[in-house]
Amino acid sequence: MAKSKSDWKAAAKKLKGKVKDLRRAAGDAAASAETAAKPKKAPNPVSPLAPKGGFPALPVIAGAEFAAVSAEVRYKGRTDVMLARLAPGTAIAGAFTRSSTRAACVLDCEAKLRRRAADDTGAAIIVNSGNANAFTGRLGQEAVDAVTAGVAEALGVPASRVFSSSTGVIGEPLPHERITAKLGDLKSALSEDAIGLAARAIMTTDTFAKGASAEIAAEGGTIRIAGIAKGSGMIAPDMATMLVYIFTDATISSANLRKIVSRQVDGTFNAITVDSDTSTSDALIVAATGKSPAAAITDLRSKPARAFEAALRGVMMDLAHQVVRDGEGATKFVEIRLTGAADAADAHRVAMAIANSPLVKTAIAGEDANWGRIVMAIGKSGGTVDRDRISIRFGDILVAEKGWRSPDYSEEETSAYMKGDALVIQVDLGMGRASKSVWTCDLTHRYIDINADYRS
Repeated sequence: MAKSKSDWKAAAKKLKGKVKDLRRAAGDAAASAETAAKPKKAPNPVSPLAPKGGFPALPVIAGAEFAAVSAEVRYKGRTDVMLARLAPGTAIAGAFTRSSTRAACVLDCEAKLRRRAADDTGAAIIVNSGNANAFTGRLGQEAVDAVTAGVAEALGVPASRVFSSSTGVIGEPLPHERITAKLGDLKSALSEDAIGLAARAIMTTDTFAKGASAEIAAEGGTIRIAGIAKGSGMIAPDMATMLVYIFTDATISSANLRKIVSRQVDGTFNAITVDSDTSTSDALIVAATGKSPAAAITDLRSKPARAFEAALRGVMMDLAHQVVRDGEGATKFVEIRLTGAADAADAHRVAMAIANSPLVKTAIAGEDANWGRIVMAIGKSGGTVDRDRISIRFGDILVAEKGWRSPDYSEEETSAYMKGDALVIQVDLGMGRASKSVWTCDLTHRYIDINADYRS
């Protein structure tokens, strides 16, 4: 039977679609071959600000297991994928970048947490480094769907309870088949004491793996918290180029866990900066497995709840500070301690203007007591300030007050202070009672070297 004109048009359209798919597949294959050919990059020298003693011994968190493998997502021979399996009943909370160009995995995690799936099933977190899966159009969500569906099938958990993260180069399609091909290996390697391997698998330009922990004596038993993080560059609030995963065996509802995380994120992960650049891929996920014998945390005003929140904040702050200490090229860890602001918004605005100033940061790198650059940063901040009310201290050394240099200022004493590797710059605006502390690092030529060579 002869085909009609409409039949021929339909057939032609179908053929064009096949050709398009083949071309795309060929392009993806070429890109994958090029990526696979990239040799493993030599690691950056370990930051001089790294914690002494290396990666800490983290407590086992009952109900959480970890594994890590090399999937060669971008580089050969690098451990670059980690999997965490979480027991049924695990409560999950999260905070993510507010970037307008945030990655597909971030959008997926946000959507899943908004739906607030029941906690009675198992859950999982899978993370890859080397490729951010950001600015990759519909291919980005397709990759997320493929990876999370694969994990769901492998572990027997709902896909709605599988959370993924990606970090690395922006704008390149994620070769997700390399990750799904390793799910069997990841599943068989799951172990409750492999969190250190997971911490190493999520690193990009990091020079050391980051971990922190806390234990709380509670009614009925001990509550344990263990967290890992990655972050070195593209660090600024909302949040930073950070991936942070914190695990606890506390018994707490997702709603209460979300309230605690939301209260603590601004004073920790949103109070650090390396280079003022906010990432497409930031994620903080906190998982509470409920496996501690301690009594459940139900009333956030109770003493056990306050102790738990303080301990969790301590872990978050420790990890946040480690990210700054591993700032690309950093040699100085710096606290900007801002007091006397008209309100909280001004305190944050002025503190971050100082912390993000390239001129301030390069002066610190050069151990130059150039307090005039602090004056400049305060002035440009847009905060409510009065020149004659400002006082500036480097450590405990008063360098400026009442609109000019302090009569007791000593260039020699201040220059000697600047040679330390942990510095505090104190600024009081004299305008009110609001305060804010933020943490930053210096800006050295090494930062340029790392980022000029990032994609090679």
